[in-house]
Amino acid sequence: MEFVTEKPRSITDLESFYGPPSQEGFASAVFYVKSDPQGALAGQALEIYQYFTGELWQRWGEDAWMSAWKEVYSRDDSAGKDIVRELRAIEDPDASFSVPMLLDNPADAEHARAALSVVFDDPAINELRVFNLGDGGAMSGLLVAAQNTAPDTAVFLAFLLD
Repeated sequence: MEFVTEKPRSITDLESFYGPPSQEGFASAVFYVKSDPQGALAGQALEIYQYFTGELWQRWGEDAWMSAWKEVYSRDDSAGKDIVRELRAIEDPDASFSVPMLLDNPADAEHARAALSVVFDDPAINELRVFNLGDGGAMSGLLVAAQNTAPDTAVFLAFLLD
């Protein structure tokens, strides 16, 4: 995984609400990386998940962290791009529990949702997936993953709380 150091303003704005890249494994963080040349967004999302959980991945073990890992949403472009609506429409019970915390709890939630929309509803986003995260116990959250074609980058928003 190769982080992109020169970030567009939309990414730095998103980071102002959800945080820069982190290995804390708690709260939220935004990751802006070069996209996988094979176009394997799900594989990159798993790498980001492991990176985000940092040393906790090793301490608690892969089995714990992978127990909650599953794709809960994949964007169908025929429905249009509206990340806020899409997240609120997730039906998976575990993942849907995290959505209000991600969308409604940041300081200045209205502007946080606007920043999400600028990044994830961008016309250059050609793939978007959402994954459920957690440790199989108290920790739960989401990972929003998007492939961007101009430039060839991917953006991830990891969110994990207890």
